[in-house]
Amino acid sequence: MGQVAFDTQEFVETLENAGLPKEQAKAISIAVRKSHEVADVATKRDLEDVRKDMAARFEKNEAQIADVRKDLSAEMNLRFEKTDAQIADVRKDLSAEISNVRKDLSSDIALVRKDVEALTNSLLIKLSAVMLGIVSAATAILKFF
Repeated sequence: MGQVAFDTQEFVETLENAGLPKEQAKAISIAVRKSHEVADVATKRDLEDVRKDMAARFEKNEAQIADVRKDLSAEMNLRFEKTDAQIADVRKDLSAEISNVRKDLSSDIALVRKDVEALTNSLLIKLSAVMLGIVSAATAILKFF
């Protein structure tokens, strides 16, 4: 903090012109000067210096905050890109797995169809044999009558 400008000589002369004795005027002047020396008074210049310092600090803090925001934004974008890539990989893997399951199901269905066709042919052959046996039995029975 700055000190208040105080002209002791002018002050003494002012007091003497007002009719105070020289020694008394000096004593009052010294007392006033000492009171000013002890007082911690801010001048306009001190206030302006503080304002400039605060403005500089504020600008510095704003710049730091902007840097942090930029860094966080970059980090978030990087993580989003990484997550998107991971999701794409999972989709690709799932698509391949579904394709494999479909192929396996198609093969299994083809085998079941073959088995059903073989059973159908076997049943037709057995049914034909039974029918032939019934026709033969019916013919034999009719020959006896």
